[in-house]
Amino acid sequence: MNIAMLGLGLMGRAMAQRLAEFGFTVRGFNRSSLPDQWPNSTPAQPGSTATVCVVPTLAEAVIPAHLVWVMLADFAACEAVFLAPEHQSLWRNRLVINGSTISPDQSRALAQSIHALGGRYLEAPVLGSTPQAQTGTLQILLGGASADILQADTVLGALGTPTHFGVVGQGAAVKLAMNQLIGSLTAAFSMSLGLVQAEGVDVGLFMETLRASALYAPTFDKKLQKMVERDFATANFPLKHLLKDLTLFTKAAEAHQIRIEMVRALTDRLAQACTQGAGDADYSALFAELVPPAAP
Repeated sequence: MNIAMLGLGLMGRAMAQRLAEFGFTVRGFNRSSLPDQWPNSTPAQPGSTATVCVVPTLAEAVIPAHLVWVMLADFAACEAVFLAPEHQSLWRNRLVINGSTISPDQSRALAQSIHALGGRYLEAPVLGSTPQAQTGTLQILLGGASADILQADTVLGALGTPTHFGVVGQGAAVKLAMNQLIGSLTAAFSMSLGLVQAEGVDVGLFMETLRASALYAPTFDKKLQKMVERDFATANFPLKHLLKDLTLFTKAAEAHQIRIEMVRALTDRLAQACTQGAGDADYSALFAELVPPAAP
């Protein structure tokens, strides 16, 4: 099977590599120039003979493809790729799988446009980051027709565990619900850890007690060291992307009369951090925004 991967950021690149390792022929396209370590034909993994072929135009990736997987930053990027006049004929009789994190309404609008152009559309945002993409252990949140999922079965299985939530829009809703938890849990843990540190409590003993309680979430240990060391430089999921996703969540939830004051306050803090230059930092940098450094 030939696969086009549109969008070669952190996640798109890792997923393209995984699919090449799995034996698929993968052609990748990125709208902006790629780092030097990604030439026109690059090994999928060090020491591997499988390669991802990076092509200069979107058409060169899509025309040979049986299936098109999209991993773009936001809805505007999706519109630019899907709906540009020179691209619209590319989607006829093709299955487009959109892994981008967008809102339910945005996903439904794209599905309608793709169907009008003669194509088929499946939303497939994922839970997990680059390590999970590289090992094929992503959780894939599907919205769309069962027949399209069946066609994509081997590709989905190569990347992780798919769950079909229902029609287009429902997979997108689950993704935003999960990413809201990323932000809220990180903020809650940051404030608790900050108080423990300020009062001179042994952090190890605090964590032992937390792990043994019903309040524990594995994400706390995942980000503990970064918070303790205040080192947020290496990011699998940058702060600016969390800000974008929480903004989408607030708009979608507000449309259903869900009270979102707490998430809006968190979004404001994230926006402030990004304005101050932390947008590319790991999302655990929220700790630094909520807990100032201890006085000497």
